[in-house]
Amino acid sequence: MTHADPMVVDFPLRKPGEAFPPPRYTTYREQEGLVLSYLPNGNKCWLVTRHEDVRAVFTNPKISSNPDHKGFPNISETMGVPKQEQIPGWFVGMDSPEHDRFRKALIPEFTVRRVRAMRPAIEETVDKLIDELLASGNSADLVADFALPVPSLVISALLGVPPVDRDFFESRTRTLVAIRSSTDQQRDTATKELLRYINRLIDIKSKWPQDDLVSRLLATGTIAPHELSGVLLLLLIAGHETTANNIALGVMTLLQNPQWIGDDRVVEETLRFHSVADIVSLRVAVEDVEIAGQLVRAGEGIIPLVAAANHDEKVFACPHAFDPSRTDRHHVAFGYGMHQCLGQNLVRVEMEIAYRKLFERIPTLRLAVPVEELAFKHDVVLFGLHEMPVQWESS
Repeated sequence: MTHADPMVVDFPLRKPGEAFPPPRYTTYREQEGLVLSYLPNGNKCWLVTRHEDVRAVFTNPKISSNPDHKGFPNISETMGVPKQEQIPGWFVGMDSPEHDRFRKALIPEFTVRRVRAMRPAIEETVDKLIDELLASGNSADLVADFALPVPSLVISALLGVPPVDRDFFESRTRTLVAIRSSTDQQRDTATKELLRYINRLIDIKSKWPQDDLVSRLLATGTIAPHELSGVLLLLLIAGHETTANNIALGVMTLLQNPQWIGDDRVVEETLRFHSVADIVSLRVAVEDVEIAGQLVRAGEGIIPLVAAANHDEKVFACPHAFDPSRTDRHHVAFGYGMHQCLGQNLVRVEMEIAYRKLFERIPTLRLAVPVEELAFKHDVVLFGLHEMPVQWESS
């Protein structure tokens, strides 16, 4: 069945100053079929909002994540992000079977067991950053001074970046994701510098392997060196800002809901509640396909709205309430199916350690401005906070 007159909405979907997820998402879910939108270039794209339908899109072989296909909904320019050029090894934009080769090679690096072994190093990193916060006085920008460097330093250690180079690595990564404070040219330069560094790192690890991800991947031979640089850059970008946004938003939410501080279930609820990767999983139909009774033609774009799916009232009771005690936990914050986030185990551990350490060591932490004055990221692809001024009592 095709719905003749679908609801049509403007793009971009977020508006400064409004709640996130946008209240309109509830209206979208109530419509039969899908919601239609048009990108600034005139291309048609379908918005998928219900939990069941979003999961169906993620697993349908007639739907592709390859941006080279005609009609792919490239929303980068509308959200303040320069278009990414295709880089060998950028497997997030590949379909099976090409995608599967990269994923199978990387899965062993992000198992629960492997990540558990990383906990002491992650705790040391978090403690060091908190030491620096406390040494600087009694105020800070929690985004710049804590949330952003945590995942950057963790991933640099995972890749085997020598400690002497980690400041360089972290600073270039920060430039890359700082949409508000860096220019397109600065981000382009940072990308090139990171790629050059990664290529040198691959060359060094191929000659003098150590116990790190790069050395182990080179030893398997499943990913060619010229592809590995793109894979590593993807891991860096994909795992950095998403984790940083979740850390900052989680701390903000716990400051508003202090009764949940120290509860292990906070991480999972934060992932669902904030759904920072709402419009990341872009797709295009490569064959005619029916979704929720709506015929989507080959060459038409598809945007599964992760935040809408994670706030679906038919799946999550009182979805707009932050409730870590909820038992309905099958959210799609990490995607679903073959493209589900490889690093989800690592992200969870980083978030848990960051929350626990921060509130244990700075129990008087508080926001320095009202929540409504915080600068939320409505203007970029990944939702989060541009800045988060905080204060605490001096000891």
